[in-house]
Amino acid sequence: MSFWEYVGSRHTQLLTDTFQHASAVFQCMVLATVLGVLLGVATYRSEWAGNLATATTATILTVPSLALIGLLVPIVGLGVAPTVIALTLYGLLPVVRNAVVGLRGVDPALIDAAKGIGMSRTARLLRVELPLAWPPILTGIRVSTQMLMGIAAIAAYASGPGLGNEIFRGISSLGSANALNQVLSGTLGIVVLALLFDAAYVLIGRLTIPRGIRA
Repeated sequence: MSFWEYVGSRHTQLLTDTFQHASAVFQCMVLATVLGVLLGVATYRSEWAGNLATATTATILTVPSLALIGLLVPIVGLGVAPTVIALTLYGLLPVVRNAVVGLRGVDPALIDAAKGIGMSRTARLLRVELPLAWPPILTGIRVSTQMLMGIAAIAAYASGPGLGNEIFRGISSLGSANALNQVLSGTLGIVVLALLFDAAYVLIGRLTIPRGIRA
């Protein structure tokens, strides 16, 4: 059976796995973005706190994904839970680092001007600092998403959702007629999803970042 014949015969399952993979990455990136930005906001004003947040999330990223998921399984069980926890933790570093860098890079003169017109600290953060720090934060989100696309495939080890199941089935049946087709279909699906997500982020950037800031 050729690759395209295999895809045609398994298109329903492949589409289901693709949707689950995209959904898992998207939801975990939302969580990682919220947590990462909150950590950045909480620590960027202090040199040591910002460095600690960055170092801590960087340490998490050094743990092999298979090992982390294996450690989570006895605690939260198989399936979605270890996938969500692992992907969210892995997605933190680029978001936290870029949030800290972006917030620290805001021109102090703009902050002083905001103070001068009576803005509160919260208003300055929400209306001045975070909008100006958004471009590097969005870059961090893009980097995290690309990482999580590949890492999410490992979730199949813990019966997680996504295209990793197709890859693992192919690896476990090496030598059979469709083993290579399974691995190839899962891998290409992840690559296509990564490209689509990145294109979506480019569009979001064009819609949310003023032309003067992009320049």
